[in-house]
Amino acid sequence: MKNTKDSRHNARRMALCISFCELFSKADPESCINLSQEALESPSTDFSLTENIIENIETHKKEIDDLIQQNAPEWPIDKISKVDLTILRIAVSEILFTDLPNKVAVDEAIELAKEFGNDTSSKFINGVLGTIIEQDNSPKVHTTIETVLEK
Repeated sequence: MKNTKDSRHNARRMALCISFCELFSKADPESCINLSQEALESPSTDFSLTENIIENIETHKKEIDDLIQQNAPEWPIDKISKVDLTILRIAVSEILFTDLPNKVAVDEAIELAKEFGNDTSSKFINGVLGTIIEQDNSPKVHTTIETVLEK
């Protein structure tokens, strides 16, 4: 498991908690942020990264969900565990909309799945993300595909 002193990992943990809260709550985003900060107790968090992840997910949710659905056809979006779906959204947003290496996005997603998901979450998430990366023809994707698929 990742060290909780890693501010970028904590940013992803925070994004996961905020996004998850927003799935189940009609509370305003500020309440979800406060609740997430209390629950995680992470003193070192890159809040600008958290904000960027949340913004990318909100802006591109349909595109992200469509890509997840295309690459996990046996699992309709409404049947995927909400934790797994939130982790996938974070990873896909980082793969598509940042210059973060795909390997890092996948590794971070797997770490989140191990911490917050169930016993099969990390394998499911790795499989979906591996398929997404395999289908993508961009140079960024192909530089890490072998590493991702080895897991």
